[in-house]
Amino acid sequence: MKALPEGQYIKHFQYGLGVVTESDNDRTSIDFDLHGPKKFVTSIMVVEMAEGTPPKRKRAKRVKKVAAVIAAAEPVGAGK
Repeated sequence: MKALPEGQYIKHFQYGLGVVTESDNDRTSIDFDLHGPKKFVTSIMVVEMAEGTPPKRKRAKRVKKVAAVIAAAEPVGAGK
């Protein structure tokens, strides 16, 4: 198998449906709907092209660095 186009919707026998996030002749990364991101050796992976369009992915919420620093700097048991 050769590299797949980024954004291609595929079906894997074990992990189900997913979207190709990166692919070259050596490695392919796929973000699966139920199992998250996985990496495969392109030459030996077995996938089928899936019908339809991939579902919209929710973007992960980013934690502001300032809030994380304040929480980490607060001593344990403060305010008791």
